[in-house]
Amino acid sequence: MNLNTIKYYITLLTVAIALLAMHSSVAQNLQAVATINNNDIKIGQQVKLDLNVTYNANSGKHLIINWPQFTDTIRKEIEIVGQSKVDTVIADSANPYQLSLHKTFLITSFDSGSWTIPPFKFSTNDDSITAYTQALTLNVSNIPVDTTLNIKDIKPILGVNYTWIDWIKDNVYTILITLAAIIVIIIIVYYIRKKIKNKPAEIIPEAPKLPAHVIALEKLDKLKNEKLWQEGKIKLYHSSLTDIIREYIENRFKIQAMEQTTDEILHGFRNVAVDEESKNKLKQILFLSDLVKFAKEHPMPNENEISLINAYDFINGTKKEEEIANR
Repeated sequence: MNLNTIKYYITLLTVAIALLAMHSSVAQNLQAVATINNNDIKIGQQVKLDLNVTYNANSGKHLIINWPQFTDTIRKEIEIVGQSKVDTVIADSANPYQLSLHKTFLITSFDSGSWTIPPFKFSTNDDSITAYTQALTLNVSNIPVDTTLNIKDIKPILGVNYTWIDWIKDNVYTILITLAAIIVIIIIVYYIRKKIKNKPAEIIPEAPKLPAHVIALEKLDKLKNEKLWQEGKIKLYHSSLTDIIREYIENRFKIQAMEQTTDEILHGFRNVAVDEESKNKLKQILFLSDLVKFAKEHPMPNENEISLINAYDFINGTKKEEEIANR
């Protein structure tokens, strides 16, 4: 074996020893610790689980620490409520390469019993170095319940100061829609009223008013054809006859004859330009009607006929001259 071969083997041995020493140094420096702030809790109570990893970053390699992966449980009896981000700090002020990684989990349990938190595995990015935390125990106990006591609220009911401003905030969309609907209705009503107002009014020609004597004569003809007194309806006959005459007097002479007595009607004709014959015929009609209505008089057939004839004569004798000319 020549000298060069010997040097070659010595070099290989030196490199192997150096790598072994480096690996041993890193392995000794990678440490993982798990702690909880309370091992004994009640059901539903929350505790902190802290994971700390320290290692020497001056190993000649770019090391990345792989953390254990969790979903929402550590085991089926222990749930993860929340977790923080990984915090990196310098573990030794004298050695800036000595780093410490820290992460906190907020855990709880709703199953009573004693539960083991298994060791957590930490490794480097090349899986060449591995460290485990120690196992922990979480004791979960039930809350004692005194069944002899009545059920009551955990806390008293809190009053809520609910103002009209809060109501508006809660119903802002309903209020806006309602206001919009009201505005639309107002605009529609205004438009319709304006359209109706601007529409030319329909002119309905007024039917020509019949003269007073025409109306009265038509009613006398109808009364004559009804033959009331011939059927024994004497009182109804004379009442209808005087009503026709009274209505004619109101329309023709503007005397309120419908509400007046016979004497008041005749008294009102003192200053009316009507001939004495017409006044006497009017008097006969009214007096005979009063006797029938109030004295239960039973006139002779010819007296009934005379009252009707006098009614025709009174109307024809007192109708207006211009009305006569028109006819």
